[in-house]
Amino acid sequence: MRFFLPTLPLALLACTAPSQTPAPSTNFNQATLNAIHTMPRGGGYSGTDATKNKLPLACKINESGLTFSEQSPQPSFCSGATYLVFLKAIQTTNKPKLAVAKKLVVTPDQKDGHGIFGRWNANGPGCAKLVADLQCGSNFTAWEKAQPGDFLKIWWTEKIGGQEHGHHVIYLGHDAKSLRFWSSNQPNGYSEKTVPRTDCKQVLFTRITAPSKIRNTLSLPFIDPWLERMLHDDFTWDEVKRKCRVQD
Repeated sequence: MRFFLPTLPLALLACTAPSQTPAPSTNFNQATLNAIHTMPRGGGYSGTDATKNKLPLACKINESGLTFSEQSPQPSFCSGATYLVFLKAIQTTNKPKLAVAKKLVVTPDQKDGHGIFGRWNANGPGCAKLVADLQCGSNFTAWEKAQPGDFLKIWWTEKIGGQEHGHHVIYLGHDAKSLRFWSSNQPNGYSEKTVPRTDCKQVLFTRITAPSKIRNTLSLPFIDPWLERMLHDDFTWDEVKRKCRVQD
């Protein structure tokens, strides 16, 4: 996955007004928000392959399921940060069996579209496509439906795929003019951030509502060729909506 962000002020912006977004209504959303509070702060941001290859150190398997060492992958990157939170939420809501856990952990040099993290980490709607294929949640674009704890892909330009500039985050709230989220953000790393909504050329929210269906990872083919192509090819929004079963 290529990691780009538009030019933004270096100082993190505080959300000065209460969000108009309702409280999360699903257990997984709340588990996601709880997981954010267990993550370290800062640590810096980097989108290099070397940074990606630190991620396997952050989550391992033992007799208790998934165990975490959140300080290990620093500096960090956006989809790596959201994936760690996703795994922590799974561990608390629906502790995966060993066979599933083996599918979920990140391996060194994992390619886009390969395995579970490779799907999540892919350009375009990687997280949304994974959730659609697992049948464990929904994907939608309506701001008024968004709830804290939803996963969110932001496109800073109209391009999808090889030429895109995007960011993967966990939605925290919005008002008429701004969007607030948590992720690994430039330049600080793990942090909350607020950006103007006008910077978001396209958004795609993902909500996990049936975490028990994470077990469907066992039946997925190892490679998603469509997501694998996202690294180099360009795609249309209509194709994304169809492949990811996106609701308006």
